Amino acid sequence: MSEMQQPWSLVGLTEAEYRRVVEILGREPNPTELHMFGVMWSEHCAYKHSKAALRRLPTRGEHVLQGPGENAGVVRIDDDLAVAFKLESHNHPSFVDPFNGAATGVGGILRDVFTMGARPVATLNSLRFGPLDEPKQRELLRGVVAGIGHYGNTVGVPCIGGEVYFDESYRGNCLVNAMCIGILRPDRIHRGIAAGPGNAIMVVGNPTGRDGIHAASLLASAEFSGSEAEAALPTVPVGDPFAEKMLMEACLELFETDAVVGIQDMGAAGLISSSSEMAARGGVGVELDVRKVPAREEGMEPWEFLLSESQERMLVCVKKGREAEVEAICRKWGVGCAVIGRVTDDGMVRVLDDGRVVAEVPARALAEAPVYHPAKAEPAYLAELRAFDWSRLPEPEDWNETLLRLLGSPNIGARAWIYEQFDHMVQAGTVLGPGGDAGVIRLGAAVAPGAHGLTRQPPGEGLPGRSGQAGPPKGIAASVDCNGRYVYLNPRRGTAIAVAEAARNCVVTGARPVAITNNCNFGNPEKPEIFWTFDEAITGMAEACEALGTPVTGGNVSFYNETSGEAIHPTPTIGMIAVHENLDRLTTPGFKQVGDVILLLGETRDELGGSEYARLIHGVLAGDAPALDLAFEKRLQDVVLRAIHEGLVTAAHDVAEGGLAVALAEMAIAAAEPSLGCQVSIFLGEGRVDGQLFGESQSRILVTATREQVGRLQALLMVEQIPFRVLGDVTADGRFRLAALAPGSGSAHVYRRQELIDLPVADLVRAHKEAIPRWMDA
Repeated sequence: MSEMQQPWSLVGLTEAEYRRVVEILGREPNPTELHMFGVMWSEHCAYKHSKAALRRLPTRGEHVLQGPGENAGVVRIDDDLAVAFKLESHNHPSFVDPFNGAATGVGGILRDVFTMGARPVATLNSLRFGPLDEPKQRELLRGVVAGIGHYGNTVGVPCIGGEVYFDESYRGNCLVNAMCIGILRPDRIHRGIAAGPGNAIMVVGNPTGRDGIHAASLLASAEFSGSEAEAALPTVPVGDPFAEKMLMEACLELFETDAVVGIQDMGAAGLISSSSEMAARGGVGVELDVRKVPAREEGMEPWEFLLSESQERMLVCVKKGREAEVEAICRKWGVGCAVIGRVTDDGMVRVLDDGRVVAEVPARALAEAPVYHPAKAEPAYLAELRAFDWSRLPEPEDWNETLLRLLGSPNIGARAWIYEQFDHMVQAGTVLGPGGDAGVIRLGAAVAPGAHGLTRQPPGEGLPGRSGQAGPPKGIAASVDCNGRYVYLNPRRGTAIAVAEAARNCVVTGARPVAITNNCNFGNPEKPEIFWTFDEAITGMAEACEALGTPVTGGNVSFYNETSGEAIHPTPTIGMIAVHENLDRLTTPGFKQVGDVILLLGETRDELGGSEYARLIHGVLAGDAPALDLAFEKRLQDVVLRAIHEGLVTAAHDVAEGGLAVALAEMAIAAAEPSLGCQVSIFLGEGRVDGQLFGESQSRILVTATREQVGRLQALLMVEQIPFRVLGDVTADGRFRLAALAPGSGSAHVYRRQELIDLPVADLVRAHKEAIPRWMDA
């Protein structure tokens, strides 16, 4: 029998891992036990190739109440409120079945958050696809967006933001990363733990079927060869968002009692994952009878009950004698529930089939898979790409056309075609929805502390401060960010940039970043070049989080994003949470009024590496990622926050993809009135004009200030040693004018003016608006 036909290989184990299982048990595992180890030791569940590297991430901070290791991280907002949040992937299922894969990704992340005792108040998403001129990619995008909208809209949680990129590297593996934010009381956190021998183990939610069996070990923990997509279709579970809504309300009401000891979402690897992890955390054992699990199908084997990934299910450890209370609450919400076992004191996961023992394994052995330290090797392509000679690229003859092409790129243009399919106003708490730098929700409009957890509060009411009096309206800002091209060119710096930009996007709204979650999307970690990239990315993430004071509260690693040996660009997506102390000072990117002065904070360098301009206009991905000074980034963000909260700024916008010209155009597109435009000038040094216009130098923020306040703003910037330039003014003619000033001959104080871009703002709006619809609605 070949290795691929061995029973252990059929469940995803290696021969060495199988030998270790035999050593742990002191005998050969039976078929049920083999399936249990197969899923629990899969990459998706065990993080066996990434765990050692992840330990380098900073996880402690003054706001952190729950770090990595639970269903979601939790940070304190004030004495009354905390935020639970998490970012996770559903990449492989979404490539196989875009609608159901994306929908169940949303369902899973919602459960991760409300399992902590938090009411979900917002979602975000981070998506990657191949080029939109390919029908397959349009089909994937259409299905994924429909799935996200169907699930989130039905449950009634607003989608307040997200990001999407289209690149050839994602052609064979789309990425679907979903983030959820929930609100809870700091003293009401619930965890995935089993404790108290004799306490009941109950399953709450939908009946169990055969859907999703071995999805964690054989779908999400292996790369595609090109043919698996069709063959694996039945392994993608189907979600029921209405059942999720009822399950969520039932769980939140259960938390108002003290009957619940611990609770865990039955997600990847289903019942065996939730039960063994809860037991291992509590240092106890569990005894489960699979025939007591409500079944949707007949004739299911014990291992099928254990591995099923049927959606909308929870495993709950309930105090002995309180089972009837749980049943009554579930009955009220139309949610199924059943007692399927009990907590034991022997540390074993014991599985019964109608009273007959069919598996007996130490809980800790299932939860503690082998940890690997893969070989690392710097990819050979890096030296070649970094040696690229930028002087080979001709500069455009028509700067107007170049700007319009960039605004019309699906990587820069409006995402309205996507987010208009999502309800971003449900719950009445959204202050800034999709389309800006970050999404923002008003805390008082969603939920507020009550006697037994969280209760509804009318929109617009302030939250009580420590004194008990209403204070300024508070909010939470959130963003998701990563530029995979930067990480491809420089994994360490590119990942640090992702953290910095996620923070910067929150800062320009007036919110102070407090913590991150992450979703590391990479190729096969068993390839030295891939693992080197991952390891470098983790180093960059750690450095940026330390510098910016944003600890990591948890996340997800998605490896094996490859098809036929071709890996995606490394994409360590960052989900940032920030606290807005006063929404009366909320800042948005659009120009506000005629006469406001436009300033650029930070320095522009001649940096085209990884830029959208280089890729779109010249077909080049080369060079190095833009430089990043983390100490300066922190100073810049702190000063901008101070300026916003002192009322010195009327608009603020991060300079990102497309560079300075695109960021200015975006401010004009988002202007308060369509008649507003701008007249700006940039100063040229010895570098390229396109580098000044479209290079993507980091740590830059555009702001506007009234003529009355601009002097105070400039004084603050000079005191804090933040380099800045006054670029121009907001105008009333509805045109976007950008000129270049170059040193003239004969005098350092004489400048030669060259008009580069002169376009109606309406043309910018049109190009930006049609970036995605021109492909999807054709």
